[in-house]
Amino acid sequence: MTGGIGIVNILGIGCVIIIFYLIILLISKMDKIKDLQSAVNNLKKSLDEMDEQAKLIVRTDMELNKTQEELDKKISGLYALQRLSRAVSTTLEEKLIFNMIDAGCLEDLGFEKAAGFLWKEQDNKLLPSINIGFSNNELASINYHLEQNKSFYLGLITNKKASSSLKLQNDSETKNKIGSAFGVTSFIISPVLPKEGDKGILFVGTVNTDTLITEGDEELINILSNQIGQALENARLFEKTWRAQQDLERKVEERTRELTSALEEVKKVSRRKTDFVSSVTHELRTPLTSIKGYASILLTGKLGSLPKDAVERIEKMNRHSDELAQLVNELLDISRIEAGKVTMKQEAQDLNDIVIKVADLLAIQLKEKQIDMHIDMPGNAVNILVDGAQIARILINIIGNAIKFTPPKGKISIAAHKIDKMTQVDISDTGCGIPPEAQEAIFEEFYRVDNPINQQVKGTGLGLTLVKHIVEAHKGKIWVTSKEEVGSTFSFTLPQQL
Repeated sequence: MTGGIGIVNILGIGCVIIIFYLIILLISKMDKIKDLQSAVNNLKKSLDEMDEQAKLIVRTDMELNKTQEELDKKISGLYALQRLSRAVSTTLEEKLIFNMIDAGCLEDLGFEKAAGFLWKEQDNKLLPSINIGFSNNELASINYHLEQNKSFYLGLITNKKASSSLKLQNDSETKNKIGSAFGVTSFIISPVLPKEGDKGILFVGTVNTDTLITEGDEELINILSNQIGQALENARLFEKTWRAQQDLERKVEERTRELTSALEEVKKVSRRKTDFVSSVTHELRTPLTSIKGYASILLTGKLGSLPKDAVERIEKMNRHSDELAQLVNELLDISRIEAGKVTMKQEAQDLNDIVIKVADLLAIQLKEKQIDMHIDMPGNAVNILVDGAQIARILINIIGNAIKFTPPKGKISIAAHKIDKMTQVDISDTGCGIPPEAQEAIFEEFYRVDNPINQQVKGTGLGLTLVKHIVEAHKGKIWVTSKEEVGSTFSFTLPQQL
């Protein structure tokens, strides 16, 4: 009995131990279950975060793709704008400017339809200048719409502002009206504003509902319309300049013909005058020679003695005959030089020798007025190729005039210097001078300066004309610089001996 109880106790203790062990094992499993549940929760949280990140990545990728598409569109539009700008700027014909916009370039800008209109004030209408994507019936409907809504479009031109479906979002009535008239869902209208001439508008639109107008699109179209406006201005300016040039060329041609005709007439008159003067001077020489001859015979007393009064009159007649003979000779010389009948015997000459001989010839006149003459002839300027006798006539005339118009105790200087292949001679005096308005006229035939000295000093007014003809016959030039009450300098050029 006791043994049975012992066995039962042992079994009871064993069961307790087993139960306790099972309890410990259950607690351990429950802890592991909690750890696993926590791990599952963490994993679920990580999966949720990864899902959000995946969604963000997808959204970002979509936005990037959209941005890339917009960027590609803008780049394509910029290239198209560059091509169009280059194209419209290369033509100077107004009719061709709008035609430079074609369907290909328009598509690159993101539009399928375009229309251009210019405001013709004389017709009081917006007349079409370009049509891309519109049928004739559509264009007729558009023209009617423009006529009915003229003030709206003229307002864009006057205010220099663009409009678009983007800007008209708050004005659905106007937006729908324009979209319906042009048959588009989105559009941009930009004014074309050359500085001169007809102004207008450029319309572009799209029927693609997926295409949205952006501010960048508006900016591109505004740039294009500005380029068109500038091209129109250049074309009109060119045409205006071209027409002005044509008118000028026509007027110049007409004037040239008139001047040529007048010049030919002047030459004819000059030849007639020269022939007349030559003929008259020849005719005058014979009776003048006779008069002078008879006067000389009478003065010698070969025909008998004459009363004192008669002698004085005959001497005056002889003196006037000399003056008239000089006038006739000068006229004859001028007419012969003008007619090319006088050949200049151009030979090597020493300018210094010619000047000294002329100075000796005029020495008495210089001495009477106590005029000091100074000669400066450097060696490199004296060797000239001229007709010595004719150059002496030049010097006699100019120095003689200087003596006449220089007061007593004045000065006359003669200088020369080399200029290229010519020798320039300057004859200066301290005389009364020549008024500015007379400095060119003194070389004309019979011209004499109106001053008190000229009223006292006799002259024909042909001396300087003859001098000018002789200088020009030597391929030289003559001119004068003068200041009243100070003096004058006559300058002329002669060919050098090379």
